[in-house]
Amino acid sequence: MIRQAKGKTPRRPAKKPSNNQKDPVGVYCRVRPLGAEDEECCIEVISNTTIQLHAPDGLKANRNGEFKETQYSFKKVFGIKTTQGELFEDVAKPLVEDLIHCKNGLLFTYGVTGSGKTYTMTGSPGQGGLLPRSLDMIFNSISPYQAKRYVFKPDDKNGMEVQNQVDALLDRQKRDSQTTVPKTPTTRRIDPEFADMISQEEACKADGVDEDSSYSVFVSYIEIYNNYIYDLLEETHIDPIKPKPPQSKILREDQNHNMYVAGCTEVEVKSTEEAFEVFWRGQKKRRIANTQLNCESSRSHSVFIIKLAQAPLDADGDNVLQDKNQVNVSQLCLVDLAGSERTSRTRAEGSRLREAGNINQSLMTLRTCIEVLRENQMCGTNKMVPYRDSKVTHLFKNYFDGEGKVRMVVCVNPKADDYEETLLVMRFAEMTQEVEVARPVDRPICGFAAGRRQRNQAFKEELTRRLEERGGPLDGESPTVLNQLLQSFPPLPPCEISGPNDDVTLPRLIEALEKRHKIRQMMIEEYNKTANMLKSVLQEQDSNLLSKENFIQEQRGKLGEKDKTLQNQKNEIDRLEKKSKMLEYKIDILQKTTNIYEEDKRSLQHELESREQRLQREMSEKRRMEARMQGIVTDSKLKWEKECERRVNAKQLEMQNKLWVKDEKLKQLKAIVTEGKTENRQPQRPSREKDKVPAKRSASPSPVPTGPPVRPLHRRSHSAGGERWVDHKPTTNVDLDTVLQPNIPNSIKVNAPNEKALSKCDKYVLTHQELASDGEIQTKLIKGEVFKTRGGGQAVQFTDIETLKQENPLAPSRKRRSSETGPDCESNEGDWTDVQTRCSVAMEMRAGSNLGPGYQHHGYQKRRKP
Repeated sequence: MIRQAKGKTPRRPAKKPSNNQKDPVGVYCRVRPLGAEDEECCIEVISNTTIQLHAPDGLKANRNGEFKETQYSFKKVFGIKTTQGELFEDVAKPLVEDLIHCKNGLLFTYGVTGSGKTYTMTGSPGQGGLLPRSLDMIFNSISPYQAKRYVFKPDDKNGMEVQNQVDALLDRQKRDSQTTVPKTPTTRRIDPEFADMISQEEACKADGVDEDSSYSVFVSYIEIYNNYIYDLLEETHIDPIKPKPPQSKILREDQNHNMYVAGCTEVEVKSTEEAFEVFWRGQKKRRIANTQLNCESSRSHSVFIIKLAQAPLDADGDNVLQDKNQVNVSQLCLVDLAGSERTSRTRAEGSRLREAGNINQSLMTLRTCIEVLRENQMCGTNKMVPYRDSKVTHLFKNYFDGEGKVRMVVCVNPKADDYEETLLVMRFAEMTQEVEVARPVDRPICGFAAGRRQRNQAFKEELTRRLEERGGPLDGESPTVLNQLLQSFPPLPPCEISGPNDDVTLPRLIEALEKRHKIRQMMIEEYNKTANMLKSVLQEQDSNLLSKENFIQEQRGKLGEKDKTLQNQKNEIDRLEKKSKMLEYKIDILQKTTNIYEEDKRSLQHELESREQRLQREMSEKRRMEARMQGIVTDSKLKWEKECERRVNAKQLEMQNKLWVKDEKLKQLKAIVTEGKTENRQPQRPSREKDKVPAKRSASPSPVPTGPPVRPLHRRSHSAGGERWVDHKPTTNVDLDTVLQPNIPNSIKVNAPNEKALSKCDKYVLTHQELASDGEIQTKLIKGEVFKTRGGGQAVQFTDIETLKQENPLAPSRKRRSSETGPDCESNEGDWTDVQTRCSVAMEMRAGSNLGPGYQHHGYQKRRKP
């Protein structure tokens, strides 16, 4: 039989093949039952993929004070009646099948402390969790094909190497010699804490197990606490007097750029019981280590790693192929994350507070990595994912980069006390299932024919049966080949020799042997001829095969180009889909914002309309009040004007009478002095109507202002003292050019007050102008004192107001003319009250004037006293 040498296929190339097919992270939700029936519940299972959270009584979920209900969707939701077997069928069983088919998997539980993470992962007697069921399925599937112990050996670099039979036998003998008590299945005692985890009825196995490979299972158990890694299976000497805490391990990168825990103990196990016994031994050591480190088990991450090493059998199907490149190592990591809860709720202090901070920091780093991965995938960015910020994310970064499937079980407690923490867990889970992980590639095929183990076993059984029938082989040949050769040769003659001179038997024997030799030569020639013909046929087939391979290669090249084009189109479609999702997300946000703004706009418009209506009502009320007040003011003004006119007229008559009396006395005195007459004349008082003589004007004319105008004099303010003043005169004031003007010496004149000017002065005056009731400008001097405030500033306290009023003498009088003067009177009250007339009359009424003071007096009718 002619065999062609096959090239060796590496186990995993240094550069990972590009795989564009991606699967989202599978996120499942499991709701645990309430601790008490009367306890308040905040979670409701809507369907097998959706749950709803509603705020408990007394908690306001939004700013309006209303209860806000939110719904979250998962790949599948497991209610309180879900069994451990049902959960395993949907969550962990596909990962175990991938493990047997050389694919990695990561499964971790996440939730608040007390939400059922450890129960989901480990379980209890009679209700085994995901971990024991995964181990049981692995051994049920590969049990007939397991290699002997120490055939596979870890190389301490996250890889496996295959030992020959001699080295493996020596290692087994060494292990047996170190074991003092023999371990047999009948005498081994099972720990009652993990006995009967899985019943025989619930046992399951994987399909499609490669029967031409040998398998070995290795387990390791680590704990991550305060960002330190501890090996829970490490054999260390425990000093009962001075126990030492376990030593932390470090992370390293292997030749394939995968992360692993350097120096971590990997134990080879051959059954489910043995594997779970190793796990339980690590659990006990974890409790001891947590006691030494003074921490709780719920405040640390536990990682149980199952490694499955498999290598193909050789061509004969007897032994494992001695080629390290053909060894495939796949692993399944089962992670029980620490509880996610707020430090304010735990009321931790000191070291407990730092411990909770480190746990929350590692979970926050996991959340940040998920957020960056989602942003890179949805927005097309290339931000660096901070895996190295935490040991948890750094250890499992290869899974998120495409080394295997990633699944998460979110465990929630429906009680109302965990509502806020559960809300944060739900948001993280909702974000995690949007992240896509590259689908792992299939393992390479070794190149040997399938069914080697079965054919080898069948050949051994047939050979044993034939040997038992014939008593053993002849000349090292098999019975089948011997029978064929004996049937093709002629029978030998009797070989009994009668004596030394027997010439009959020997020639017959020689003749028979010669015939057999000729037949053998003919068979050799026939064999060579057949072999040459077969060789030519094989060469022809090889040439045909080579041409076909060239054609296939050419077609593959074209197919590769088509694949590249298709891949580019898929990438463009993916980019457009991501862009479309992002735009839809932005449109949704903008739509929500627009709805909020529209609602605010409607409310503001309604409020504006109500305020406008109220303002219109107030304005109409104000106009009515103004009209009413205007009428009252007009009536009061008319009343007082009449009263003032009456009083002024009465006063004028009284003063005229007095002036007339004085003038008469002066005339009499003058007559006595100048004329020296002794006769006593009684002066006649002119009558009011008939005897009135026209008044003679003085010989000298009235003074007319011919010189320059009078210079306005400044009026010294009452406030001009030793203090320093701030003279505040606004730029809008009108220059009046009157005689009396306020003049404040030693003052700082400003148009607008400032702190610098106020800090230098003690007094403050404001010149304010406004229109008086008669239409003239009225000036007010508002005075105050400046004092310092507690804050270091300046303040003014007003203490006095002075009023200055200007009147135009040339303007017509605003007083009403009296209607009480008779029709026969030549003049009326306005002639006397006019300012110009009064000034001229006052200048002409000098001593010796013929015009007596009663001239104007006699023209008016007497008024009675009121």
